[in-house]
Amino acid sequence: MSTGEELVSKYENMLYRVALTHTGIREDAEDMVQETFLRWLTSRPVFESEEHEKAWLLRVLINLCSNLTNKRKRHPESELLEIYPAKTKEEQGLLELIMKLPPKHRDVIYLYYYEGYSAKEIASLMQTNEATIRSWMLRGRKKLKGWLEDE
Repeated sequence: MSTGEELVSKYENMLYRVALTHTGIREDAEDMVQETFLRWLTSRPVFESEEHEKAWLLRVLINLCSNLTNKRKRHPESELLEIYPAKTKEEQGLLELIMKLPPKHRDVIYLYYYEGYSAKEIASLMQTNEATIRSWMLRGRKKLKGWLEDE
């Protein structure tokens, strides 16, 4: 559907935010976005629609980020907070807590609340079933609630 330049300008920022949410490290996020576009360039998939195009890019990105985090087995840092400024102190605190969640919980919470995806769409992107996504969201929200109550 899109040329390379159109694709990059249309999705680069969103993919970067998702990658940074997953990896927690600016350089890793940049690498994952570049690798995602490189995969698109080498495979040149044909998409049925713009939504299919976006879903394909997100799925590739999430898989690359998961592979990286599994390989490195390290805890994420919170550079997302520097480039995604919170409007209030409460929102800042919540973003900091979200960054402390395990990657799968953090990813679904971020995609659902900050990028506006439904549980069904996230399940498709992450190649798992919707019940699993709902379970991860529930566990993530419970952890966040517990941490907020402790404060």
